[in-house]
Formats: sequence, structure tokens, C-alpha cells
Amino acid sequence: MSTNVYDILMERGFIEQCTHEDEVRELLGKESVTFYIGFDATADSLTAGHFLTVMAMMHMQRAGHKPIALLGGGTTMIGDPSGKSDMRSLMTRETIDYNASRFKEQLSQFIDFTDGNAILANNADWLLDLNYVEFLREIGIHFSVNKMLAADAYKQRMEKGLTFFEFNYMLMQSYDFWKLNKLYDCKLQLGGNDQWSNIISGVDLIRRKEQKPAFGLTFKLLTTSEGIKMGKTMKGAVWLDPNKTTPYEFYQYWRNIEDVKVEECLGLLTFLPMDEVRRLGALKDAEINLAKEVLAFEITKIVHGEEEAQKAQEASKALFGGGAKSEDIPTTTYPSIRFSEGIDLITLMCDAKMASSRSDARRTIQQGGVTVNNEKVENFDLLLTDKDFDADGAILVKKGKKTYHRFMAE
Repeated sequence: MSTNVYDILMERGFIEQCTHEDEVRELLGKESVTFYIGFDATADSLTAGHFLTVMAMMHMQRAGHKPIALLGGGTTMIGDPSGKSDMRSLMTRETIDYNASRFKEQLSQFIDFTDGNAILANNADWLLDLNYVEFLREIGIHFSVNKMLAADAYKQRMEKGLTFFEFNYMLMQSYDFWKLNKLYDCKLQLGGNDQWSNIISGVDLIRRKEQKPAFGLTFKLLTTSEGIKMGKTMKGAVWLDPNKTTPYEFYQYWRNIEDVKVEECLGLLTFLPMDEVRRLGALKDAEINLAKEVLAFEITKIVHGEEEAQKAQEASKALFGGGAKSEDIPTTTYPSIRFSEGIDLITLMCDAKMASSRSDARRTIQQGGVTVNNEKVENFDLLLTDKDFDADGAILVKKGKKTYHRFMAE
């Protein structure tokens, strides 16, 4: 192994905290290390938030280390209280199993699981059949309630009330690390910085029970300049599944991020050399938009492939810069008779989820935030017919600077 992956992750901005920095760096430099990252199966797709973690796994695997992607078929039945002000809603076993199978498909696009190069495990395999009394005797004796209550994951829940049900989560995640250490000689757990308390508990458990070295390392969380987790839009999460967030919408999300976040995201979410990352990050004023286009293209290419990234970029330029192809813009099609009769603009906006309700649409139009075929709309009773179609046989509705939709007749 040439460059130590610890240095790569550090330079690119991933590393937030590490349990034994010098030892971890030395270990990653001298041998192939088996490490794990957990994914609780709370939805049927990974999100933009998971993507940073997936990128870290890819860097680690490229450097010769072995990833374990641990699907939380068991822990999802409890729900992690970290970073949550309320208890998670409980999910059925069937839903969790389905979600875990979707995660497996998605992770396989990024991680090479062939020939034992990576392992896919599911903690349902050992957590769901645990004998509770044995678990307490074997694992519970190693945990101090005082220390657990001091952990950030639990502290912020104390005011609203922390159930004993959730209190078990830290023990279960620590048990996962111990189990993976026994099964696969897994020495290192990686995760988002909100997992720090859970990760150090697992490190501590292995060191106490096995008298063996174990390590933990956390990554920075992607947040906006206001400290809000990135990867959320008005419509909800930004998903990696193209059926939930189209490649075009995915591209646009990154194309529209804050200027101050461009260099950070280029370092974390692309494989561009750091010299190029710094050059693009230093661009100012209107030029920073070029860096955003590179960022959006590179991330979309990794997640959806080069062809979809190309299409998304062309569609974006068609909308904002004129020319190029526009068939990749989100589109809703109606029977042509509807346009013969005329459809009111508010209905179009609600159908395309450009507004949460008719009153929301009306308010946006009144505030001057809607254009039809690039002309500002003054009248919220506007009726659109086939006479409003542009040269491509479409009506382009734009809300604000970033949300747009094409309407066509069948």
C-alpha cells in the first residue's frame, strides 16, 4: 500500500474523531484491516447523508482494506436515539427485511463484494435470538449506567424522556462490534460523528472482554452553514434511488448548494485530486458556479453513472443557459383533451408537487415567484391551453430559482 488511507481521509476532510490516532494510522499503513460501518434499514433507499460514509468505504477498499457493511435488521427494531429528539416509530420485521435487501443492492454499486473483497452482514442474525439474561450477564456487566447517561446520544433525550427500550441501543451496537470482531477479526468501526458514544462503547467492550485492540473513527456530518443536516429538500430526503430522487433532481441538489460548502463537498464526495478541489473551491462570485457544476456532475456520475450525469447536466444547462437538450427535466404528461379545455396553473403546480396545497401555490404566484415559459405570472387564475406550448410542445413552469417542471400533452 502506497499512500496511507488515513492521510487520504484526513486531507479530504473526513476524519472528526479517532480513538487511538497514531495506532490506527500505523495499522492502516502496515496491513489490510477489516472494518465495519452500520446501516440501519429505516427506509428503502440510502440517502445523500449515507453517501459520505459510502465514499469513505470506497477509499478504504481502494487502499486494500476490507469493508463489512452491517445491515441493521436487528437494531432497526429498536431505533438509534442518537441525534433524535423523539423515539423512532417502530417498523415491522417484513419492512425492515425489505429495506435491508434494497440497501444491499445499492451498496453493491459502490463496494466490490465479489471474492470476499467485502462482507455484507445483518445483525438480525445474532440479535433477534439473544437470550436476555445471558446477554445481561455477558455484556451488561461491562456497561456503567452513569457513563451511558453522560453520552450525548442519551443526554439530549433525558428531558423528553428516554425509554429503557432505546437505552439498550448502545449495548446492541457494541455487541455488534464485538460479534464482528469474533467472526471476522474486525478491528475498526467507522461512522458519522453522531455515533461517537456508541462506537467508543464497542471499542471498550472488545478491549475489556477480549483484551484485544479495537479502534473507532468518526466522520464529519454534512451540514449546511446553519448546522442543518444536508441532503434534505422541501420534498424530503435526497435519495440515491433514481425512482425516489431522479438523477436530474439529484444533480440539481448539488448544483444549488451554498458557495461556502463547495470545496468541502468536492473533497468528501468526489474522487477529484485535492489540488483540483482546492483550485475549484477558491473560485469566487459567478465563477463558483463552474465549481458547483463540476461537483454536481462528479457526484451524479458516481451514484447514477456517467450517462445520467451527462443528461442531468445538459438538462440543467437547457433550463438555465438556453440551448442543449431538455428532455431530462421533470415532466408530467396529460391527455391532450385536458389542454384543449385548459388546465389552471394551480392544479398543474399541485399535481407536480411544486406546491404543498392550492393556497401555497396561490401565495407563491402572488409573491411573483412563478414563471410560465420564462414569463412572470401575475394572475393566479391563469388557464393554460395547448396554445401555450413552446416550440418543443411543452409548458415550462418555474418556481423560484431552482424548482421547475415541464407539462406536455400525450
